[in-house]
Amino acid sequence: MDIDATVRIGKKGVTDNVLNEISEQLKKRKMVKIKFLKNTDREELSEKAERIATKVNGKVVDVRGFTITIKKD
Repeated sequence: MDIDATVRIGKKGVTDNVLNEISEQLKKRKMVKIKFLKNTDREELSEKAERIATKVNGKVVDVRGFTITIKKD
C-alpha cells in the first residue's frame, strides 16, 4: 500500500480511543494503515486485525509484518 501508517498501537493495545481514531480516519480517508509494536505476537495479528475491522465497520485489506491496512466497508 502506498500510504503511511497514521495510527500506532502501543503498550496499552487497542483501546476505545484507538478505535474511535480509526473510525474517524476511515470516514475521512477511506483507508487506514495501522502499525503495531514490534513485540506484538505476529500469530495473533491477523485475528486482531479482523476484530478491529469488525468494530470500526471496515474490511482488512492487508497484514504485513506488524502493519495492517483497513478500508471502509
